[in-house]
Amino acid sequence: MTLFNWAYKILKNLDFSENVAIYINLFINLFILIFIAYLLDYIFKKILIVVLAIVAAKTKSSFDDFLVANKTAKYIAHLVPLIFIYKTVPIILKDFSYWEVFFEKSIKIYIIILTLWIIRSVFNALKDYLKNKPRYSDKPIDSYIQVIMIMLWIFGIISFISVLFSIGKTAFITTLGSISAIVILIFRDTILGFVASISVSVNDMVRIGDWITMEKFGADGDVVEINLATVKVRNFDNTTTTIPTYSLISDSFKNWRGMQNSDGRRIKRFVLIKTKSVKFIDDGQLEYYKKIQNISNYINHRQSDIEKFNLNNSIDKSLILNGRNLTNLGLFRKYIEEYIKNHSGINKGMMLMVRHLQPTEKGIPVEIYCFSKDKTWENYEHIMADIFDHIIASVSYFNLELYELDNSITVD
Repeated sequence: MTLFNWAYKILKNLDFSENVAIYINLFINLFILIFIAYLLDYIFKKILIVVLAIVAAKTKSSFDDFLVANKTAKYIAHLVPLIFIYKTVPIILKDFSYWEVFFEKSIKIYIIILTLWIIRSVFNALKDYLKNKPRYSDKPIDSYIQVIMIMLWIFGIISFISVLFSIGKTAFITTLGSISAIVILIFRDTILGFVASISVSVNDMVRIGDWITMEKFGADGDVVEINLATVKVRNFDNTTTTIPTYSLISDSFKNWRGMQNSDGRRIKRFVLIKTKSVKFIDDGQLEYYKKIQNISNYINHRQSDIEKFNLNNSIDKSLILNGRNLTNLGLFRKYIEEYIKNHSGINKGMMLMVRHLQPTEKGIPVEIYCFSKDKTWENYEHIMADIFDHIIASVSYFNLELYELDNSITVD
């Protein structure tokens, strides 16, 4: 205490009154305290920043580099002068009990906030570090960090209120429990987001980098961020859609990861054939169709089987309807199948099929079902367009017609 009374002794020797000497002594000591605290802050900040930078430069791990980037050393350095002030203020303000309590509470609150800020910077560094690891790059790290920080901030707020109003933490938590309904109402979205984040992660529903489609929110693109409250999707038109995290478990969405990890991307599209253009093929027409190389062997084989069947069953072929016959639509379907099998962009090891769908008032849908080798969107579209360009151009060679809606108006 003698160390802090030197100004008081000098002032008393100069015949200053008791009260004046005490207050001047107080202000001088506070000024010196602030100066020393600032000096300690400056010195330790420089030392810690330099030391951490040197350590980061020499170590192989990039975690300490992220600690430097998030200014962790700077925040830790602030603790030294704060602890010094906290230990010194009770001595300086021994005769000023009101101010002593005020300053102690202020410093405790500041230490609580600063401690949370230090922990936050460490977790931010950890988040950046894990995101650069391939093993964790697609995990919702943001959600985990946010959950931990929310718990720490809740603890910090409880400590803050306990210090400010001199209330025990147990008593405060008991009071808080009685108003839990209000708390749940206020933090409803956060709680739902927390539950959703855990469910999404445990069930591996969505990862960062996944292509998802969610029509309800107009999302169709790559997931760029998953946090406690929202999932950010960068759409293919370079817009960004924000989806509530809870919606991923309460609503349906499409994740294209399975397609991207598979050996091919599905092509499933049909052309509509006019029903009235479907006809039987007589022997004279077969010679024309045999010129089409992709189906010439098939025609020879099928023609032999049909003739044998009709002969064995004494079928009267004076009418083409009788017995078994080839149709132009059947040959067209076989031609498309052979064409796709020979296409370089199609994966032959996966499902490949050309089929009829239920006839409609618009004609007979002939569906092509296969998988392209290249899953990149642009290349996939080129492969599919190339196939259907050929199919559409081939229709007329089989005396078939495509359905087109005729909107023309005839004026008499």
